[in-house]
Amino acid sequence: MQYFITFLEGIISFISPCMLPLLPVYISYFSADSESVGEKKHTVIFRAIAFVLGFTLIFSLLGVFAGTIGALLKKYTTVLNIVCGLIVILFGLSYLEIIPLNFLKGMKKAHKATSIASAFVFGVIYSISLTPCVGAFLGSALMLASTSATALKGFILLLCYSLGLGIPFIISAVILDKMTSTVKFIKEHYKTINTVCGIFLIVIGMLMASGLLNKFLALLS
Repeated sequence: MQYFITFLEGIISFISPCMLPLLPVYISYFSADSESVGEKKHTVIFRAIAFVLGFTLIFSLLGVFAGTIGALLKKYTTVLNIVCGLIVILFGLSYLEIIPLNFLKGMKKAHKATSIASAFVFGVIYSISLTPCVGAFLGSALMLASTSATALKGFILLLCYSLGLGIPFIISAVILDKMTSTVKFIKEHYKTINTVCGIFLIVIGMLMASGLLNKFLALLS
């Protein structure tokens, strides 16, 4: 269940009003030097995969770190749950625009990736600049990883988050020309989507802080 939650958080990060409207810009950088339509499609897909692998590597390593810290603090599980839960609730309140957190604001720039190797490096570097767009849900995933109290579990949790964010990204690289209406819908319903995202984070945060999330997951395991 924990893995599903972080996978879902990855998907929500992808469809957030901050990330999705900028997707055509990101994809265009992967196909800048392609000549034919067939070559362009082929190039975009492989560079998008390399890009996803790049940020997956960094996010997964962050999961290992969060899980390791959680293991060291295992005897303080109750306090850790409360602190992590309150942080996630804070992220949710920022999505609802109740408490402004400027560092979670979206970024507007990308860089060119002219090969599969550079796309991978782009993903590694971009994992840092991507954080303002996915910060709330990435933070929530990391908080969940820290309460898992094992490095391996932290790694798998953030791998699931990266897959949730990365798989739709790769799919969109294939069907980019058909996404115009989707992007338009996101822009038109920005406020509603932000509200849903905020409520989701607050619910997860409350469950974490109260310890109910751990109990629920224990029943499922």
